[in-house]
Amino acid sequence: MAIQKTISPVDGSVYVEREQADPALIESTLARAKEAQRAWREVPVAERARRCLAMVDAFVARRDALAEELTWQMGRPIAAAGGEIGGFEERARGMIALAEEALAPIRLAEKPGFTRYIRREPLGVAMIVAPWNFPFMTAVNAVVPAIMAGNAVILKHSAQVPLCAERMQQAFDDAGLPEGVFQHLHLSHDAAEALMRDPRIDYVSFTGSVAGGGAVERSVAGRFIATGLELGGKDPAYIRADVDLDDAVPGVMDGAFFNSGQSCCGIERIYVHETIFDAFVERAVAWVKQLKLGNPTDPQTTLGPMVRPQAADFVRTQIEEAVAAGAKAWIDPTDYPQSRPGSAYLAPQVLTGVDHSMRVMRKESFGPVIGIMPVADDDEAVRLMNDSNFGLTAAVFTRDLAIGEAIARRLEAGTVFTNRCDYLDPELAWTGVKQSGRGCSLSRLGYETLTRPKSFHLKHA
Repeated sequence: MAIQKTISPVDGSVYVEREQADPALIESTLARAKEAQRAWREVPVAERARRCLAMVDAFVARRDALAEELTWQMGRPIAAAGGEIGGFEERARGMIALAEEALAPIRLAEKPGFTRYIRREPLGVAMIVAPWNFPFMTAVNAVVPAIMAGNAVILKHSAQVPLCAERMQQAFDDAGLPEGVFQHLHLSHDAAEALMRDPRIDYVSFTGSVAGGGAVERSVAGRFIATGLELGGKDPAYIRADVDLDDAVPGVMDGAFFNSGQSCCGIERIYVHETIFDAFVERAVAWVKQLKLGNPTDPQTTLGPMVRPQAADFVRTQIEEAVAAGAKAWIDPTDYPQSRPGSAYLAPQVLTGVDHSMRVMRKESFGPVIGIMPVADDDEAVRLMNDSNFGLTAAVFTRDLAIGEAIARRLEAGTVFTNRCDYLDPELAWTGVKQSGRGCSLSRLGYETLTRPKSFHLKHA
């Protein structure tokens, strides 16, 4: 069997080794899922909810251990790692609470001599491919509603975070979920793509890169099954002249640097009204300088390493290219001795003098760097915010909520914010446009992607 190794970004050591599933294990997992789903689809929604709530209870009871494992697997500072468990709980309980109404039959107006309604039927077996950057919170977006909708689930987590899949399995097992309704597999990329092509897989949810999303589409081509794809982002924020900088700066900068910038919906470019540009930059640089880069197991660390050295070097290259093209770097990387080429530890950086000819303003960085540009007015801000191949989220910071909402309507993004960013509300649809993906998770609408409508047209005898 092939062995996958998880190299911890904390110290470069091998933290976890796991055998990847062989064809026999994949086949038995598929067979169990298909058989279990036939029975699970008949279980009342209230009973599904009871089991899923018990899973959440079992999961959060291990909060401290889960947070420590998360830190070692992907580098999130231990001071913030527990928030992942809280986010998992919020989303899981939120989607469970929405299920009864979202899955209820749609009753139509009475028509003499007929009974008519539309049921939402489960799809069957859902394959969910989850990433490493928010491994619990991204997985739960699809796992819990899929199971609540009457589907069986096979979870494939990133090889960087194999323990996350195992801990979810443990929580479902503790909750007494029937065997086969939730399973996980450690898979190579080739094996994962082969599994997507299997006719017993009825739905694929993928969170990851644009290239990965393309691989999913090719794998399921011609099968006519639904997919949910949450892909890249280059999410913008606009700071209008009327803001309170004391509120706007920490809000938007945390959205840019939390998790070392490794967030699909993190802020990656900022546009600031020219009348407050200098004041904003001064405060933004001061905010970044208070971050403490270091070992994420230290409770005092607020900026951990990136997931792997290659990812950090990619961001270093973006920064170097921008500076060579005329950008100004406000942070001296020599102030951070841990940050050096070939290391997963990367000094944070703020860039001005940037423009859209630079990769740092066009291509996803997924790291602790932000480019800031001045704009003359709202129209210029909207034009630049929309000048992107991505469209996951966008944020407007302003005291005038009416104008903020009007600007938000013009933005090409799946979620638009005013005066906040980098957040998922379980009651709002999570979706993207352009290369940020397609499909929908969370909210009542999220259940529509995990079910199919079935119409009942019953003529009375």
